[in-house]
Amino acid sequence: MRLLIAEDDVKLLKTLTHLFTLQHYLVDGVNNGKDALDYALSGEYDGLVLDIMMPGMDGITVLKELRAAGITTPALFLTARTEVYQRVEGLDAGADDYLPKPFATAELLARVRAMLRRKEQFTPDLRSFGGLTLNCSTYEIRFGEQSLPLSGKEFQVLELLMQRPNMPLSTEQLMTHVWGWETSVDTSVVWVHISNLRKKIDALGAPVRVRFARNAGYLLEVDE
Repeated sequence: MRLLIAEDDVKLLKTLTHLFTLQHYLVDGVNNGKDALDYALSGEYDGLVLDIMMPGMDGITVLKELRAAGITTPALFLTARTEVYQRVEGLDAGADDYLPKPFATAELLARVRAMLRRKEQFTPDLRSFGGLTLNCSTYEIRFGEQSLPLSGKEFQVLELLMQRPNMPLSTEQLMTHVWGWETSVDTSVVWVHISNLRKKIDALGAPVRVRFARNAGYLLEVDE
């Protein structure tokens, strides 16, 4: 799951980014409304966590612009504005939930999980392809009676491939989704994680392979 967090308090933004990353979300963070709008318009996110009072463009305006552009990504507002009419304004702008500051970490995580469950295309805890099962709660792959753990990045790469079986994902797409737009990591890191996934899938004896298609990218296939 990929989240965009928009918060003008740089310290809080850093804390929230770290918090959700530890929970195995892919996270991009911005500290102003203009960047929030530009990032969210990509349609690449599963959920948005937006502050209301931000420089450049406030969170409510950002969400109104997104909804007008047809972006239906669920959104949760984080804000110090606690009057009822203010909450109504945020919800009427297209928000799915509203959490006033200060908030408890456990409640924020629970509200984001609930928001993501309400998506029309909710990602289940288990994904399967060719008899290989990916557990999105334990970050393990299983085939038959055997299972192996995945690292965070291995899990994220395989989850993306399982979402689009038999359809190639370019190295650039994998870099953007897993490591983020502004990463300084070399693209060779994709090959390293693909190689590790191949070894683990082979170790389980699953009839599944990650194939590289020239000029297209990596895709998941069932061996014939």
